Amino acid sequence: MDAILNAADTALRTLFAKPHASQPCPTLPDQDTELSDADKKQSISLMRVNHVGEVCAQALYTAQALATPNPALRAHFTQACNEETKHLAWTADRLQALGGRPSLLNPLWYAGAFGLGLLAGRMGNAVSLGFVIETEKQVGAHLQGHLSKLPEQDHASRAIVAQMHTDELQHAQAAQQAGGVELPQSVKQLMRLAAKCMTTVAHRI
Repeated sequence: MDAILNAADTALRTLFAKPHASQPCPTLPDQDTELSDADKKQSISLMRVNHVGEVCAQALYTAQALATPNPALRAHFTQACNEETKHLAWTADRLQALGGRPSLLNPLWYAGAFGLGLLAGRMGNAVSLGFVIETEKQVGAHLQGHLSKLPEQDHASRAIVAQMHTDELQHAQAAQQAGGVELPQSVKQLMRLAAKCMTTVAHRI
């Protein structure tokens, strides 16, 4: 019952409360951000997608923590979820600073990611951790792509995305060290397809 209540609390806080970061937002010293209207629109769209990714991360880790009967692994997922909260806060704050808004479909993204997390968790600890490894690797590649798409002069957004990229690859490494296994290529392809659908829609809505 405690795990279920914690999962419900995380969902409500992710979707309806202002997140608070445990670490200051990354910045580039002495680098002012001045954007044209077109560049600002591009940054808003990209940072909205990144914010959706962090909403999904909260759902995935919370669901995996709920699904596993292993206390140590539950603590691992809970810690990872807490660490991802700073990314949620950074992207939300950056969106607000740019004059943008989060995706209107965040409840849908959260529900879908939560379902995937439960499914992965029910397939055993090694597979659940393997799902984390592949997810974080794909997110890392996605963030690297965003660094090439963000306006060069949007130093604030670029600093956030660069730090997130570093953190996500560390999460993948931690999951691998905890015993995660490599997923089949067919599963990886399905994950890429689902991510592509989500990012394409979130870029606009």
